Amino acid sequence: MPHTASESFSSRWGMMLAMISLAVGTGNVWRFPRIAATNDGGTFLVPWLIFLFAWSIPLLMIEFTMGKAMRAGPVDAFGKLIGSRFRWMGLWVAFTATAIMFYYSVVTGWTLRFFIAVLTGEIPDAVPGSFWQGFEGSGQAVLTHAVMMSAGVALVYHGVRGIERIARLLLPTLLLLIIALMVRALSLPNAHIGLDFLFTVHWEQLANAELWMQALTQNAWDTGAGWGLILTYAIYARSREDTTLNAALIGFGNNSISLMAGILVLCTIFSVRPDAATEIVGAGNNGLTFIWVPQLFAGMPGGRLFMALFFLALLFAAFTSLVSMIELATRVLVDRRVNRRRAVLFVGLAGLLFGLPSALSPSFFNNQDAVWGIGLMVSGLLFTVAVLRYGARRFRLIFMNTSESDFTVGGWWRTMVVFLLLEAVVLLAWWLSQTISAEGLAASLNPFAEWSLGTVLLQWGTVLTLFILWNRRAERGKLVPIGNRRKTRDAEEDPR
Repeated sequence: MPHTASESFSSRWGMMLAMISLAVGTGNVWRFPRIAATNDGGTFLVPWLIFLFAWSIPLLMIEFTMGKAMRAGPVDAFGKLIGSRFRWMGLWVAFTATAIMFYYSVVTGWTLRFFIAVLTGEIPDAVPGSFWQGFEGSGQAVLTHAVMMSAGVALVYHGVRGIERIARLLLPTLLLLIIALMVRALSLPNAHIGLDFLFTVHWEQLANAELWMQALTQNAWDTGAGWGLILTYAIYARSREDTTLNAALIGFGNNSISLMAGILVLCTIFSVRPDAATEIVGAGNNGLTFIWVPQLFAGMPGGRLFMALFFLALLFAAFTSLVSMIELATRVLVDRRVNRRRAVLFVGLAGLLFGLPSALSPSFFNNQDAVWGIGLMVSGLLFTVAVLRYGARRFRLIFMNTSESDFTVGGWWRTMVVFLLLEAVVLLAWWLSQTISAEGLAASLNPFAEWSLGTVLLQWGTVLTLFILWNRRAERGKLVPIGNRRKTRDAEEDPR
């Protein structure tokens, strides 16, 4: 499908709002505070900031550049860059984000239900967690999943300008909500305890390898780097848009919101319940957000108002990320010459149906979250492999350092891409090692367990086999690598 002006973002400002809004999601608001708190607070921030520059921003640069240069979704972007026989790589990237979409719409529905519950006075519970236990896996969870999936489809149905308009409304509102909540948290008695915890660095703890793995994982999960989402939105970037500075701004904007969320949550916890701070931050993402947050806000003056603002902010963050996943899946079908509106409706129907198991079964939800959350590490790996195969130097000279560039990327780029490859391999190996139980490798190969090496390998193996078989059959419509069509002096030199 040709790229036209009507399919472009109207301005750089609109594009950046849309891209930052897709990056900001539940990983910023509920996962970051918990991961930071369980990994020594301020000490965690050191590797977290390092990996912003060593993982998130470089991957965002690759995605942004590929989307803008290839003007195609992940499947055809990989095919155009390195040849049609590698389209299965882009299909993996697209499917992983879509598999996450199936259960992420369920999470978005949870935030909607809790926002409504605050307004109606159903929470906080007399018994902590009773509302959550009655809601999780119920018919209400199915209903809210359907509502949010339908809302996302309705927005994407109207194209990129509809996405831009909602981003212009929701992201500034989300930012104002988080700032208001952070200011309120900082005004609480003893809020300084939370600040001290979040910003005090114990340098000796930096020798802990797991701390670095958690920091790298947080960057991989909450910036959207390597998901294929930035690539998809970059298709609609105006031709004169820069890639390097824009990618950096997305990373900085996303992590700034994570840090503000960390301040508001941890200052609230340590001020309202300092005696139970360890128990609260160790309650897991769902436990912290849907069980303890209502209790915490209930313990402060004006708590119901700030509780409502918190869940409204969470709803906005989740919804904008959900929209980007729907757009990605839609774009893959559009690239296969499916009418856009039909493609959106098909994605919506698939999302409704394939999200049902996660809405009804917490065990199935946890399984999919684990399998495809780790699958994102493979996606990041494939992006780096594609750039190295094309030639990191050639990629930089042809696609990144253009006349529209605000900054020129230097010769350090190839070293950075090789380092990205190493990071992805190490992170993937570490997470797969976490799936091996204390009972040994044999027990961990059970493919039907909620969390095991066996379930990861079975689902990945099935998907990869199908994708590679499809790729072989689809090679009849071959895509010639773009480097073979561009006769430039740089392209003809050895890219290595």
